[in-house]
Amino acid sequence: MAAREFELEIAALSGTLGSIEKVIDLPKLRIAAKKLEEAAGVPNLWDDPEAAQKVTSQLSRVQSDINRVSSLRQRLDDLPVLLELARGEEDQSALEDAGKELDSVTKAISELEVQTLLSGEYDHRDALVTIRSEAGGVDAADWAEMVSRMFLRYCEI
Repeated sequence: MAAREFELEIAALSGTLGSIEKVIDLPKLRIAAKKLEEAAGVPNLWDDPEAAQKVTSQLSRVQSDINRVSSLRQRLDDLPVLLELARGEEDQSALEDAGKELDSVTKAISELEVQTLLSGEYDHRDALVTIRSEAGGVDAADWAEMVSRMFLRYCEI
């Protein structure tokens, strides 16, 4: 990959990550993490195990989100330095390493982007439903549509 392409890719990824950071609202997440840490530090927290479990799982999820975004931002910020070092050494293996890191960061940001899109109240639970009519003509298409509506109504509950 040419250096200019590398720089353009980094700029595009930086824009995408910036959008994700705005949607996630990192400062708000950090405030929420502090509040949850305070709630987790209350001495009588475990008097109500159900509430304690809820607080600790929320804290874990919030900290995980903060760490993931911060880590990706750091890795993305390090890429231009890695490219500059590779250019200075004029070593093909260093350029390949920079390319591999770019691919890794690209994949991680893409995954985070999808996770950000699925950030509703219940979206932390996994679900993937694919309904295909395949062969069978109109009857199969009607059946697939009925099953689709059934699942959609079930999910509204």
